[in-house]
Amino acid sequence: FSTSCIWWLILCLMFADVTAVDKIEPNKGTSIIKTEGESVTLSCSYDSDSEYVRLYWYRQYPNGEPQYLLREGARSNSAKHSSDPRFQSSTSRMLTELIISSVTVSDSALYYCALRVEAQ
Repeated sequence: FSTSCIWWLILCLMFADVTAVDKIEPNKGTSIIKTEGESVTLSCSYDSDSEYVRLYWYRQYPNGEPQYLLREGARSNSAKHSSDPRFQSSTSRMLTELIISSVTVSDSALYYCALRVEAQ
């Protein structure tokens, strides 16, 4: 073994339920382990009858408040806004993904996906 350290990142994905009709939930397992410099993709499936959907991603450190990462319009509105260029998203009619490039130890956190249905 070399004397250099390999940092492992544990990224947890949680979800927010919106209503019985509009809902969003994480895909796959709830924990992902990566090494520094790799990319990671977190995904959530969502369901809504509305064409006016906005999808949000947040992260939360232990004992901290959720921090906004990005939002993306879906279906009829595809506008995007990100707080950091390392955070990108990809969205389809039923799936949203958060792609974090070049992960670092500071990315170890709890991640939330959220759905908002806007007025028409």
